[in-house]
Amino acid sequence: MTAKRESPAPLSECDEPLANRYDVALLDLDGVVYVGPDPVPDAPDNLRKAAKEGMRLGYITNNASRPASVVAEHLASFGLDVIADDVVTSAQAAAKLIADDFPAGSPVLVIGGEGLYAALEEYGLKPVRSSDADPVAVVQGFHPDVNWVMLADGAHAINEGAKWYATNLDLTIPTAGGMAPGNGTLVQAVRAAVGRDPIVAGKPEPPLLETSIERLKAKRPLMIGDRLDSDIQGANAVGIASLWVATGVHDAHDLARAPKDQRPTYIAEGLTALLDKQPGVVVEGGKHTCRGWTAEVVNGSAAVKGEGEPYDGLRAILSAVWTAVDEPAKPTAKSVSRGRRPLPKPTPKPGTIAIDTALHRVGLDK
Repeated sequence: MTAKRESPAPLSECDEPLANRYDVALLDLDGVVYVGPDPVPDAPDNLRKAAKEGMRLGYITNNASRPASVVAEHLASFGLDVIADDVVTSAQAAAKLIADDFPAGSPVLVIGGEGLYAALEEYGLKPVRSSDADPVAVVQGFHPDVNWVMLADGAHAINEGAKWYATNLDLTIPTAGGMAPGNGTLVQAVRAAVGRDPIVAGKPEPPLLETSIERLKAKRPLMIGDRLDSDIQGANAVGIASLWVATGVHDAHDLARAPKDQRPTYIAEGLTALLDKQPGVVVEGGKHTCRGWTAEVVNGSAAVKGEGEPYDGLRAILSAVWTAVDEPAKPTAKSVSRGRRPLPKPTPKPGTIAIDTALHRVGLDK
């Protein structure tokens, strides 16, 4: 049983480079290391520098379409020193879940591609292509060749009693041409036919990160991702530190609206942050200061003053907004009739605090 961990507070300070504080980087791939076939600009160079500082690089992906060895070859084409053992996929995490539930050699119906076949065989299970093989389980993961026949056959097996596993529930995936439907979209189609939910291996559920921590022998892991609802929420779910980077799906507006379980330990523009210290935020009264910037929430709007690095300004803004959203409601100062208590002042909800002017002021507006 995994020991309980506690995530560091959001917007924490780190007085040494992250590559020195944490022994293993758990790097999401899509939107962090690459987008489609191409690397995120400067990502390979920053990763090589982090590795020289002694940080092990682990590549963690919810995408189950390719075996770890193929992913490693893709990363190596960027000049990175990567082998298959450095990659952990949601297909491997799902296969481990199934292997924990069923004996070796059990037939498992695959809705997906070669990544799932390789992972099942790695864990001693027998991948099959048809419900006629009487599978004990169905495992579903993204692959561009998944079609209606595969979805229908999987639904038939599940309705006949096979246990259903999904590698992840990401509704979209980033591609070179823009957002495209992800595995979660296809899972919804099967769910409509079977009337139940799958067991999920990928982020934000714990299995993928727990499997990654185990396989990479991480003692002080740092999850690095672009998606708040999978990468950052997943890190918080297993109690490890996280770094959000602005090279993928979510942006500063999304950060400001993030619920508590999706708030990162650190934020940065990109992977150069691995070589940097991370400033904290000083809070005095209603003012939140990070280096040269000070932010506060006044009358439902975030305001920021100062100058300096844009992401220092963003840290101050986020601290002010999250504090305003989280603080308990306070009674109004108005006098009330005898025998009646003051009504609490409504607490603002995420998304109701205006932030566009503040983000423009620090240079991070859309």
